Amino acid sequence: MKTVFLRVSAFVTSGLIVFALLLCADLVVAQTQGVPIPVRPQDGARDPAARDPNAPPLTELEEEMRAKHAIKAAEKEHEENLDRAREIGQIGKELQECAKNAASLDRDFLKKVERLEKLTRKVRGEAGGEDEEVKLPKRPTDAASAIAQLADASETLSKDVQNTPRQVVSASVIGNANVLLELIKIVRGYTRQLNHAN
Repeated sequence: MKTVFLRVSAFVTSGLIVFALLLCADLVVAQTQGVPIPVRPQDGARDPAARDPNAPPLTELEEEMRAKHAIKAAEKEHEENLDRAREIGQIGKELQECAKNAASLDRDFLKKVERLEKLTRKVRGEAGGEDEEVKLPKRPTDAASAIAQLADASETLSKDVQNTPRQVVSASVIGNANVLLELIKIVRGYTRQLNHAN
Protein backbone atom coordinates (compact mmCIF):
# COMPACT_ATOMS: atom_id res chain seq x y z
CA MET A 1 0.00 0.00 0.00
CA LYS A 2 2.90 2.31 0.87
CA THR A 3 4.47 1.67 -2.58
CA VAL A 4 1.21 2.57 -4.35
CA PHE A 5 0.97 5.78 -2.32
CA LEU A 6 4.58 6.73 -3.16
CA ARG A 7 3.95 6.09 -6.90
CA VAL A 8 0.76 8.19 -6.88
CA SER A 9 2.55 10.94 -4.93
CA ALA A 10 5.49 10.93 -7.41
CA PHE A 11 3.04 11.00 -10.34
CA VAL A 12 1.13 13.97 -8.89
CA THR A 13 4.37 15.84 -8.09
CA SER A 14 5.76 15.34 -11.60
CA GLY A 15 2.39 16.40 -13.06
CA LEU A 16 2.46 19.60 -11.01
CA ILE A 17 6.03 20.36 -12.15
CA VAL A 18 5.06 19.87 -15.81
CA PHE A 19 1.98 22.07 -15.31
CA ALA A 20 4.08 24.80 -13.66
CA LEU A 21 6.64 24.71 -16.50
CA LEU A 22 3.90 24.98 -19.14
CA LEU A 23 2.30 27.88 -17.27
CA CYS A 24 5.66 29.73 -17.11
CA ALA A 25 6.28 29.09 -20.81
CA ASP A 26 2.83 30.50 -21.66
CA LEU A 27 3.53 33.64 -19.61
CA VAL A 28 6.89 34.20 -21.34
CA VAL A 29 5.33 33.76 -24.80
CA ALA A 30 2.44 36.09 -23.91
CA GLN A 31 4.84 38.80 -22.69
CA THR A 32 7.25 38.65 -25.64
CA GLN A 33 4.64 38.43 -28.39
CA GLY A 34 3.20 41.84 -27.60
CA VAL A 35 6.50 43.74 -27.96
CA PRO A 36 6.52 45.70 -31.23
CA ILE A 37 9.87 46.41 -32.88
CA PRO A 38 10.14 50.11 -33.68
CA VAL A 39 10.41 50.87 -37.38
CA ARG A 40 11.47 54.21 -38.81
CA PRO A 41 8.29 55.78 -40.26
CA GLN A 42 8.22 56.48 -43.98
CA ASP A 43 7.09 59.89 -45.17
CA GLY A 44 3.35 60.18 -44.60
CA ALA A 45 3.18 56.90 -42.67
CA ARG A 46 1.78 56.64 -39.13
CA ASP A 47 4.47 56.61 -36.45
CA PRO A 48 4.61 53.08 -34.98
CA ALA A 49 5.77 54.53 -31.67
CA ALA A 50 2.40 56.27 -31.38
CA ARG A 51 0.25 53.88 -29.41
CA ASP A 52 -3.46 53.31 -29.70
CA PRO A 53 -5.00 55.18 -26.74
CA ASN A 54 -7.34 52.22 -26.14
CA ALA A 55 -4.47 49.70 -25.95
CA PRO A 56 -3.39 48.44 -22.54
CA PRO A 57 -0.26 50.12 -21.11
CA LEU A 58 3.10 48.52 -21.89
CA THR A 59 4.72 46.38 -19.26
CA GLU A 60 8.09 47.38 -17.84
CA LEU A 61 9.77 44.67 -19.94
CA GLU A 62 8.05 45.92 -23.10
CA GLU A 63 9.08 49.51 -22.39
CA GLU A 64 12.69 48.44 -21.82
CA MET A 65 12.80 46.38 -25.02
CA ARG A 66 11.26 49.24 -27.02
CA ALA A 67 13.87 51.67 -25.65
CA LYS A 68 16.72 49.27 -26.51
CA HIS A 69 15.42 48.85 -30.08
CA ALA A 70 15.14 52.63 -30.48
CA ILE A 71 18.72 53.14 -29.26
CA LYS A 72 20.05 50.46 -31.63
CA ALA A 73 18.17 52.00 -34.57
CA ALA A 74 19.54 55.47 -33.74
CA GLU A 75 23.10 54.12 -33.43
CA LYS A 76 22.78 52.33 -36.79
CA GLU A 77 21.48 55.49 -38.48
CA HIS A 78 24.34 57.52 -36.96
CA GLU A 79 26.90 55.01 -38.30
CA GLU A 80 25.32 55.23 -41.77
CA ASN A 81 25.50 59.03 -41.56
CA LEU A 82 29.20 58.85 -40.66
CA ASP A 83 29.76 56.60 -43.70
CA ARG A 84 27.98 59.20 -45.86
CA ALA A 85 30.19 61.94 -44.44
CA ARG A 86 33.37 59.98 -45.21
CA GLU A 87 32.13 59.36 -48.76
CA ILE A 88 31.34 63.08 -49.19
CA GLY A 89 34.94 63.95 -48.31
CA GLN A 90 36.29 61.30 -50.67
CA ILE A 91 34.11 62.38 -53.61
CA GLY A 92 35.20 66.01 -53.13
CA LYS A 93 38.85 64.95 -53.52
CA GLU A 94 38.03 62.78 -56.54
CA LEU A 95 36.19 65.63 -58.27
CA GLN A 96 39.16 67.93 -57.79
CA GLU A 97 41.46 65.29 -59.33
CA CYS A 98 39.06 64.79 -62.27
CA ALA A 99 39.05 68.54 -62.95
CA LYS A 100 42.86 68.70 -63.01
CA ASN A 101 43.14 65.89 -65.55
CA ALA A 102 40.39 66.76 -68.01
CA ALA A 103 39.73 69.65 -70.35
CA SER A 104 36.02 68.80 -70.41
CA LEU A 105 34.22 67.24 -67.49
CA ASP A 106 32.89 63.85 -68.57
CA ARG A 107 29.98 61.62 -67.62
CA ASP A 108 31.92 60.05 -64.72
CA PHE A 109 32.46 63.51 -63.24
CA LEU A 110 28.73 64.28 -63.47
CA LYS A 111 27.82 60.95 -61.82
CA LYS A 112 30.09 61.81 -58.90
CA VAL A 113 28.46 65.24 -58.61
CA GLU A 114 25.01 63.57 -58.53
CA ARG A 115 26.18 61.12 -55.85
CA LEU A 116 27.64 63.99 -53.83
CA GLU A 117 24.35 65.88 -54.02
CA LYS A 118 22.34 62.83 -52.92
CA LEU A 119 24.62 62.16 -49.93
CA THR A 120 24.64 65.84 -48.92
CA ARG A 121 20.84 66.06 -49.01
CA LYS A 122 20.60 62.91 -46.87
CA VAL A 123 23.10 64.27 -44.31
CA ARG A 124 21.25 67.60 -44.19
CA GLY A 125 17.93 65.79 -43.73
CA GLU A 126 19.34 63.70 -40.88
CA ALA A 127 20.45 66.93 -39.20
CA GLY A 128 16.92 68.33 -39.55
CA GLY A 129 17.74 70.86 -42.27
CA GLU A 130 15.83 71.95 -45.38
CA ASP A 131 16.44 73.98 -48.52
CA GLU A 132 17.34 77.56 -47.76
CA GLU A 133 18.86 80.44 -49.65
CA VAL A 134 22.66 80.53 -49.38
CA LYS A 135 24.89 83.52 -49.99
CA LEU A 136 28.47 82.47 -50.61
CA PRO A 137 31.06 84.92 -49.24
CA LYS A 138 33.28 84.35 -52.28
CA ARG A 139 31.28 83.15 -55.27
CA PRO A 140 33.44 81.20 -57.77
CA THR A 141 34.01 82.92 -61.10
CA ASP A 142 35.06 79.89 -63.17
CA ALA A 143 34.86 76.09 -63.22
CA ALA A 144 38.28 75.55 -61.60
CA SER A 145 37.55 77.80 -58.62
CA ALA A 146 34.03 76.32 -58.27
CA ILE A 147 35.41 72.77 -58.13
CA ALA A 148 38.14 73.81 -55.68
CA GLN A 149 35.54 75.39 -53.38
CA LEU A 150 33.31 72.33 -53.78
CA ALA A 151 36.19 70.06 -52.69
CA ASP A 152 36.89 72.28 -49.66
CA ALA A 153 33.20 72.40 -48.72
CA SER A 154 32.97 68.60 -49.03
CA GLU A 155 35.91 68.19 -46.66
CA THR A 156 34.44 70.72 -44.20
CA LEU A 157 31.04 69.00 -44.14
CA SER A 158 32.64 65.56 -43.82
CA LYS A 159 34.70 66.61 -40.78
CA ASP A 160 31.78 68.49 -39.23
CA VAL A 161 29.48 65.43 -39.37
CA GLN A 162 32.19 63.13 -38.03
CA ASN A 163 32.87 65.48 -35.10
CA THR A 164 29.20 65.92 -34.16
CA PRO A 165 27.89 63.52 -31.47
CA ARG A 166 24.84 61.41 -32.31
CA GLN A 167 22.48 63.19 -29.91
CA VAL A 168 23.37 66.71 -31.11
CA VAL A 169 21.44 68.64 -33.76
CA SER A 170 24.06 70.78 -35.49
CA ALA A 171 23.20 74.05 -37.22
CA SER A 172 26.76 73.99 -38.53
CA VAL A 173 26.16 70.69 -40.37
CA ILE A 174 22.97 72.10 -41.91
CA GLY A 175 24.72 75.33 -42.96
CA ASN A 176 27.72 73.49 -44.45
CA ALA A 177 25.41 71.10 -46.33
CA ASN A 178 23.50 74.03 -47.83
CA VAL A 179 26.75 75.72 -48.90
CA LEU A 180 27.88 72.48 -50.56
CA LEU A 181 24.53 72.10 -52.35
CA GLU A 182 24.83 75.68 -53.66
CA LEU A 183 28.35 74.94 -54.95
CA ILE A 184 27.06 71.76 -56.64
CA LYS A 185 24.55 73.92 -58.58
CA ILE A 186 27.32 76.30 -59.63
CA VAL A 187 29.64 73.44 -60.71
CA ARG A 188 26.81 71.95 -62.76
CA GLY A 189 26.33 75.26 -64.55
CA TYR A 190 30.04 75.55 -65.42
CA THR A 191 30.14 71.89 -66.47
CA ARG A 192 27.33 72.48 -68.97
CA GLN A 193 29.13 75.52 -70.36
CA LEU A 194 32.42 73.62 -70.75
CA ASN A 195 30.75 70.63 -72.39
CA HIS A 196 28.78 72.82 -74.84
CA ALA A 197 31.93 74.73 -75.75
CA ASN A 198 33.79 71.47 -76.68
